[in-house]
Amino acid sequence: MAEIQMRTAALSKRFGGLAAVNDVSLEFAVGEIHAVIGPNGAGKTTLVNLLSGDFKPTSGDIFLSDRSVTTLAADKRGLLGIGRSYQKTTIFPDATVFENVLLAVQAHSPSAIVLMARAANEQNLRTRTNAVLATAGLNARAGVRASTLSHGEQRQLEIAMVIATDPKVVLLDEPLAGMSGSESRDMVELIKTLRQGRAVLLVEHDMDAVFAVADRLTVMADGKVIASGAPNEVRLHPAVRAAYLGAETLHT
Repeated sequence: MAEIQMRTAALSKRFGGLAAVNDVSLEFAVGEIHAVIGPNGAGKTTLVNLLSGDFKPTSGDIFLSDRSVTTLAADKRGLLGIGRSYQKTTIFPDATVFENVLLAVQAHSPSAIVLMARAANEQNLRTRTNAVLATAGLNARAGVRASTLSHGEQRQLEIAMVIATDPKVVLLDEPLAGMSGSESRDMVELIKTLRQGRAVLLVEHDMDAVFAVADRLTVMADGKVIASGAPNEVRLHPAVRAAYLGAETLHT
């Protein structure tokens, strides 16, 4: 059985009278890409914000391995191994691609200031940066200013900066949004590599991409989980067809 890296227990978030996330209990396993889909307003991004620490839950719990992180701020969760990307790309546009990733690698170092003062350790940071760039398919773009990258490349860079923190859990919120067909294909291949040694949560509207990468699929509607399991089983679930995807979209 795969190791459960993160889980939620009866997790809820209310905004006034609206339950954006309602009694959600899910598990995210090492080596799996767990896709969460649903119509607009289903609670998907709110769920990601709860897991990352950007939102505090109204009730319920969040565990990283066996440790409760429910009350921890986002930066504390990041240090424990939770990394995320956002719907809006968050990079340093005036820095080079290499510098963006180096900053992320350096920030994850426990003694970054001391390490950077030592030539040998600085080289280690640069070696790690180059390895991350290669994983993200950006090594040929290392010296380019980030602001000049295409939209797809900027999304790749953001994920590279997440990888640079060596996360145990990766939270991806609509990473393919606004991409061309070729950019989407490149991103799908990158996302597939992220599952190695990690748990990955993917929120995405592109159904072709979801079914290409997902090992587990959860469907949300009105803040609740209406189905969760193997993608081929979930796509046939009557409640899923009725509430979201539709029989024609989910043809087998």
